[in-house]
Amino acid sequence: MSARPLVLVVSPGDETYRGYCLEQVAAAYDVVLLTGGEPSWEKPFIVDHAVVDLSDYASLLTGGRALAERHDLAGVVTWDEWHLIPTARLARALGLPSNSVEVMCGCRNKATARTLFARHGVPSAASMKARTLLEAGLATMTLGYPAVIKPAASAASIGVIRVDRPEELPGAFAFASTGASRSRDDTGVLVEEYLDGPEVSVECVTHRSATTAVAVTRKHLGPAPYFDETGHTVDATDPLLAQVGPVAAAAVKALGITDGVQHVELRLVSGRPRLIEVNARIGGDMIGHLVRLATGIDLPRAAADLACGMPPDLTAAHRGAAGIRMLYPAVSGTLTARHINQPFAAHTSWLRQVQWIRQIGDPLLLPPEGDLFTARAGFYIVTGRDTAEVTERLDTAADEITVTTRADR
Repeated sequence: MSARPLVLVVSPGDETYRGYCLEQVAAAYDVVLLTGGEPSWEKPFIVDHAVVDLSDYASLLTGGRALAERHDLAGVVTWDEWHLIPTARLARALGLPSNSVEVMCGCRNKATARTLFARHGVPSAASMKARTLLEAGLATMTLGYPAVIKPAASAASIGVIRVDRPEELPGAFAFASTGASRSRDDTGVLVEEYLDGPEVSVECVTHRSATTAVAVTRKHLGPAPYFDETGHTVDATDPLLAQVGPVAAAAVKALGITDGVQHVELRLVSGRPRLIEVNARIGGDMIGHLVRLATGIDLPRAAADLACGMPPDLTAAHRGAAGIRMLYPAVSGTLTARHINQPFAAHTSWLRQVQWIRQIGDPLLLPPEGDLFTARAGFYIVTGRDTAEVTERLDTAADEITVTTRADR
């Protein structure tokens, strides 16, 4: 028998974007999985698993109880946005440490979160719920233009769109409603004040209600009116962390989160941080990996530690910077070519990863027809001493990479 503690992971995600999470947790823990299909890439990192219908809580509970009967579980964790509430319910049923179900519901529902931010004096965006196009129009009369129309409970900027004029509202409301229909928790739509300024996220770790802001991520977005994220940079010495960290911690406290890893999104409006939302899990788009490359801090390991009721190690092992850039086509269509200059890749040590996620012949659809799941051909990651060097290297690598599509008629 292993002497290592054993943690249950709910929904490990795909290997491309979440493989590093499972690998890093497995370096310190024995891992069992609740997963929607038979494990493949996960096999080297797990000791047991149960295949369940992840969209059905009864199935999830049955699988979790079966694993708990076979193993002495120390905790349960997920980094999947869609399974935060079911995982909290499962932890409660199994008697394992967790934030409450009610707290996770507040994190998942943006309208609830806005109310809590206002109640606790956390600077946020004015927001109104709209069940119909008429209600959305009335909301814009109060909030003004530009406004943001978004699903009340979604993720990955799906269905989020900016509206600058009244005549754009019907199309924007339909776009947001389509995105909202994918949610299992709340299919409503919000109309919000547009926060004009650079977007950042703060990567936080909370233990026994004390939140530590460990890194700030500077985000890069695609063309308006959409909010697709095209890249991120993390710098261990970024002076912005001292400014945005306290606001992020206040938002986490307002939601009642006691333990876990949070990805807190803000915008700097006239230089001052305003909350967009708190995601009660490790950030997507490889942000946790960027944090480790830049600082040495292991967020997946921290998430597992906290799920098992143990304090995480947040000691920074080094001070550098890292960045990721997503590879999008210029136009929607069929992917006809994807290429990187191989001599450049082979002799460039700071180019840490080039990952293709679409094959030749696959369709790539940009918004509004598609979203980040249908638009990206891949991504690449670089490291450097600071943000300036990372940005320069991202630009240099971009010149060595080709993505070509044929517009479909």
